[in-house]
Amino acid sequence: MSIRVLAITEHSDLPETCQFIGLHNAGVQLQVLCPETAPHKQLLLDANVKVVWLKLISRVDRVGRAAIQVVLDGSEFDIVHVFNNKALQNTLPLIKHSPVKLVAYRGIEGNVSVFDPISWMTYLNPRVDKIVCVANAIRDHFKKLRFLWWQFPQDKAVTIYKGHDLSWYQKPPVPRSALGVADDAFIVGCIVNERPRKGLPFLIDSLARIAETGLNIHLILIGSINGTKTMAKIAQSPMKENIHLTGYRTDAAQVLAACDACILPAIKREGLPKSIIEGMVHQVTPIVTNTGGSPELIEAGVSGLIIEAGSAQAISEAIEQLARNPQKNRNMGVAAQARIQRDFNITTTVEQTLALYRKLLGQI
Repeated sequence: MSIRVLAITEHSDLPETCQFIGLHNAGVQLQVLCPETAPHKQLLLDANVKVVWLKLISRVDRVGRAAIQVVLDGSEFDIVHVFNNKALQNTLPLIKHSPVKLVAYRGIEGNVSVFDPISWMTYLNPRVDKIVCVANAIRDHFKKLRFLWWQFPQDKAVTIYKGHDLSWYQKPPVPRSALGVADDAFIVGCIVNERPRKGLPFLIDSLARIAETGLNIHLILIGSINGTKTMAKIAQSPMKENIHLTGYRTDAAQVLAACDACILPAIKREGLPKSIIEGMVHQVTPIVTNTGGSPELIEAGVSGLIIEAGSAQAISEAIEQLARNPQKNRNMGVAAQARIQRDFNITTTVEQTLALYRKLLGQI
């Protein structure tokens, strides 16, 4: 029996878009609600996936809810799969008394609490049948939630890694000369923003110790970074001449591909960081902190390094270790790419999502 699914999303990055296409090709009767500005909408249209344009403005969007209701009334669905908070909160009231199954998606750790009313209007709402978590750390956060006699249902949250395909990443690296860095330098790339949880100050502070080593190490910061405190910290760094700000780049993955290592110095609430995956697929050795889902990407010491969160010293030691051992660094980069290809591929994501649907509907 074919499964009828309504997927409601917003940005729909390439992995998510290809997940939709994979489900469609597997026989799922899929309809996707997404904004007309979705970056990969043409791929959906070319694959003959049924698409309805919808942009939700807020968590309580009356116009958006009316549009969703029209779609629900126009077809019979077995499952509604929502991929962001706005979609979840706007869909829940519409299916309160419907037999349709509701699957939610969660991409970051934490920020769901039994003491938060909004959490009960979204992920903790009993009407949600399953929560697909992009990392075990996110799933485990849900499983630990409890208050008095109430405990989060232990089988409601499941992990399905967001899958990738190496064929998506065939564009050549940005030339080092275009980044203002010599070929013989050891380059560490970081796609980052200035949110406190991303840990950028610890990364900048780590360069003070690296300066003492005399190693020719450069840091490429990719993203919109212009905060007063951040810029002052960079200006005060003894390695300020070796810190390069690219600004926002649409070719961020190609910039990372030009690096020797990539890092995400996050201190909390990471999911499965795309910024690290984009380095790994290009054989760039990853350095991640022991927070959220980041460590799940890496076999420590084999396909990357896992360090203590919130420690500038740990960051500097990891970078120095890789810079002093170029062959080890190259080996880790090769293993990192193999890790993504083997354990985080889009085919597995589609298969596991389809199995979840079938189990939810009692087909297996």
